Amino acid sequence: MTPKPGDFHVKDPALADRGQDRIEWAEQNMPVLRSIRERFEAEQPLKGLAIGACLHVTTETGVLATTLAAGGARVALCASNPLSTQDDVAACLAVKHGIATYAIKGEDHDTYYGHIESVLATKPRVTMDDGADLVSLIHTKRRDLLDGILGGTEETTTGVIRLESLAAEGALAYPIIAVNNADTKHLFDNRYGTGQSTLDGIIRATNLLVAGLRFVVCGYGWCGRGVAQRARGLGANVLITEVEPVKALEAVMDGFTVSPLAEAVKDADVVITLTGNKHVLRREHFVAMKDGVILANSGHFNVEIDIPALQALSAAPRRLREFVETFTLGDGRRVHLLGEGRLINLAAAEGHPAMVMDMSFANQALSVEHLVKKGNGLTRGVHPVPVEIDREIARLKLASMGVAIDRLTQEQERYLKSWTEGT
Repeated sequence: MTPKPGDFHVKDPALADRGQDRIEWAEQNMPVLRSIRERFEAEQPLKGLAIGACLHVTTETGVLATTLAAGGARVALCASNPLSTQDDVAACLAVKHGIATYAIKGEDHDTYYGHIESVLATKPRVTMDDGADLVSLIHTKRRDLLDGILGGTEETTTGVIRLESLAAEGALAYPIIAVNNADTKHLFDNRYGTGQSTLDGIIRATNLLVAGLRFVVCGYGWCGRGVAQRARGLGANVLITEVEPVKALEAVMDGFTVSPLAEAVKDADVVITLTGNKHVLRREHFVAMKDGVILANSGHFNVEIDIPALQALSAAPRRLREFVETFTLGDGRRVHLLGEGRLINLAAAEGHPAMVMDMSFANQALSVEHLVKKGNGLTRGVHPVPVEIDREIARLKLASMGVAIDRLTQEQERYLKSWTEGT
């Protein structure tokens, strides 16, 4: 059934006023997206465009959704993680902005996929994903929608990996822009955003003092780098585990201890996974951990920690705090799992700060505009964000921060393009 105008499914519409206040607060720290909205309102580049978005429903996403709507788009939005929704924001978008929003914090598996189906029922021309669940469902169960889709965007590393796999098999049926791979996204959002928000989630969930803890970071990609830097900044003793030799070498050069995971977990106080892979923490690791260890995940899906294996080793968990489940092993040792193994920065905290999401979502907005301008000119597959968009976002962000930079002289430009001058 196609949703009717004004259709939505949120926890409590009465939360809309509080959600509006929080969206406005985020908007104050998103000057790049504000400037894009002003132009969109005047030019209407997305007029009549149906956008189906599967994103974390947070205050920052609220600013993005209203920006797209200001450009003339008809937006339908659902959550990309069952625990990441901010219910007041979902209510605000549905009630005050007329955006078809389907998201409830803590929704079960069936509701989660039912919400994705509700978004697909709006027959989007452009898809906007964070983790590729929307695209995956289209390519498996809703292939009837493919002919009407112009293109899509993808927000996160895990989603890009899934899409590149789909493309490698020749099965990706339309062009998708890898927003995650833009410099103004992954160099800042993944490193500074994930770094700060992950520590924020762990601290909110546990009220731990980080200083002095033995803190194991699994994976030294951009997200792992950020978490390691922030944890060290708070006084933790940080160890890195890696499978890629170049990344491991970089971690060593950055001053971190690198060791195999099986050794690192033995004395760990906190273990955080950020790899994008499955069962990074497994039975062999759980049985080697000390009493009271805390496990958390900041990768996109909740598969990085083998939760069924942990359940098999222990009695039924006790919930001592809102986002803490305590598993007691046979010998009495306790393992504390945060946020059901889901993204801890969104499960127990508010996700990335608005100042960094400003750049990420500016990439989203301008990439959608690029898809509309290019029409059917892009080939099927995963495409980079055009470099001119990346640079324009960086320029706008610097200007909003009051930072000026130099320009090349004409002589310097000629020199960089020539090959004749030497020593």
